Amino acid sequence: MPYPPSESAILKRELVGLFGHLQKIRTELAALNPPGSPDHFGSMSEQLDAIVDATEGATNTIMESMEDIDAAMGEARAAAPDNPALNQVFDRVTDRVNAVFEACSFQDITGQRISKIVNSLKFVEERIKAIIVTWGRDELTKVVVEIKEEDKDPDKKLLHGPQLPGQGINQTDVDKLLGQDAIDKLFG
Repeated sequence: MPYPPSESAILKRELVGLFGHLQKIRTELAALNPPGSPDHFGSMSEQLDAIVDATEGATNTIMESMEDIDAAMGEARAAAPDNPALNQVFDRVTDRVNAVFEACSFQDITGQRISKIVNSLKFVEERIKAIIVTWGRDELTKVVVEIKEEDKDPDKKLLHGPQLPGQGINQTDVDKLLGQDAIDKLFG
């Protein structure tokens, strides 16, 4: 008949399990920001901020254009006051202009929601950085992190998507790189 495990055996088993969990946490922390890798949290926040800025810029351009269209419609209406058919067209255009103004209100709500996400990301980032500092950044750089299969894609490092303002190359640099003759051949 087997004997029940002693308290010291139970304690030893629990400590070994706890140590295994701590090692897993250590490995995951090390994988978050290995030496030479980009700051993922900062990058996410910057990209979301860029979305808010781009959306705001596009919305402002749309609204300014719609204001110009509305003003032009007012001028056209004043030039043809006694034409009922034209006045119906002017009314339809004015209704559509107002619909565009209403639709552009999405930008404010989108900006607020993205700002909440950015704040949440910053909160998580601060907590993780505090854990990293507690553990010791130098110690975490010594941890060997296995590269996942999906991270081994050789083309992945070439795909950077839209760049943040001031990053990547701009159209002037592309023009210099290709030269005007090459550009003319492409589009001429």
